[in-house]
Amino acid sequence: MDAVALLFIVLLAILLGWALSVALSRGRTIERLQEATGATDADDVEKRVRTALEDAEDARWNAEQANHDAGYLTELLTAGVVRLRDDLTVEFANGAAHVMLERRPGSMVGRSALEAFVDVRIEAIARVAMESGSANGEVTVRSSAGATVTVRARRSPVSGVWLVLEDVSELRRLQRIRTEFIDNLSHELRTPLTTISLLAETAARDAESASPRLRDRISKIEVETGHLTQMVNELLDLSRIESGTAQLLLDDVDLVRVARSTAERLRMFAERQGLRIELDLPDRVSPVRGDEDRLGQVLVNLIHNAVKFSPDGGEIVVGVRQEANEIRVWVRDPGIGVPRADLARIFERFYKVDRARVRGRGGTGLGLSIARHVVESHGGRIWAESEEGSGSTFALTVPLAPQDSVAGQPEGAQPEPDERVRGGA
Repeated sequence: MDAVALLFIVLLAILLGWALSVALSRGRTIERLQEATGATDADDVEKRVRTALEDAEDARWNAEQANHDAGYLTELLTAGVVRLRDDLTVEFANGAAHVMLERRPGSMVGRSALEAFVDVRIEAIARVAMESGSANGEVTVRSSAGATVTVRARRSPVSGVWLVLEDVSELRRLQRIRTEFIDNLSHELRTPLTTISLLAETAARDAESASPRLRDRISKIEVETGHLTQMVNELLDLSRIESGTAQLLLDDVDLVRVARSTAERLRMFAERQGLRIELDLPDRVSPVRGDEDRLGQVLVNLIHNAVKFSPDGGEIVVGVRQEANEIRVWVRDPGIGVPRADLARIFERFYKVDRARVRGRGGTGLGLSIARHVVESHGGRIWAESEEGSGSTFALTVPLAPQDSVAGQPEGAQPEPDERVRGGA
């Protein structure tokens, strides 16, 4: 046998071995595919694999279309939409975001959050959202117009963070105009109202010998002037609170003492209306960090409302309790109650319950709005619970003062169970 024949036999053996190996491998592959797909034979395996590949292609196409649709929709929005990767580089930014931040179209993509926004505050909001799931803030961005932008950040369930930017510059400008208008109007009205009040007081003294009818009219002038003066003062107060110019004089405040002193101040007013004020107070509670005068003002408004809308012979309860990390204060009255439809709006400025139900008991509609702003400026919350015809309970909470500002926990300051539903609350 010559060398050529021997080489041919070796090559043939190699080819046969390779073919046998491929056949065995293909057989094992088909067996695994049969097990995975539940196919009965090779033809069935081929059919099912082909169907799976077609489904995968359809899914890829649908995903691409969904991405195109999402991108198209975000371009229709007036709000800026930005997507950041996990490393806080910009993966996507719609046209509104580029316009709002005065960037060239497409120039934000691929940049870090700091490079894209040129604002560490927006980057900080994104980082907080990455860690906690969500974050919000309001910043004045660096642009020629100095736009005021609200930033809402949410962590994506897949990866990265979504940011939504909304330009609120015009809204803030209108709010400043409204605040300045109310402030200026209140100042302008105070002088003539003071003059009218003094003239009415002088006329009342000079009319001691006049007819009862004239004295009654002068008395009504004094009363109505007092109402106008109260409205102007409350408007000015609310304007300052909303604009942030009303400074809080923070100190450690004992809300038990505030509740007791406020109730005593209004006890005579309540008794003239045939009502009793009862106190439900512990001996001591931990202090809160706040402005004692402002918190006292909130209680004055709540107790005054309770007296004004309660029938003669009733009992108004003022209570204080310490809970886990806050102090809860409530005022419960046996009055006419608040309709369920009005509960969500009674803390709005100028909002009043149906005037037909409270004829002759009206006010400015600002007291509860002021109370809400004061409580929220202390980091607390205020709410009302009521059933029409069964009285109301107005309650508020204020966080406890930080431990480093308190010498120690007072005795008897154990948390009490929540009692907001007691007595029609």
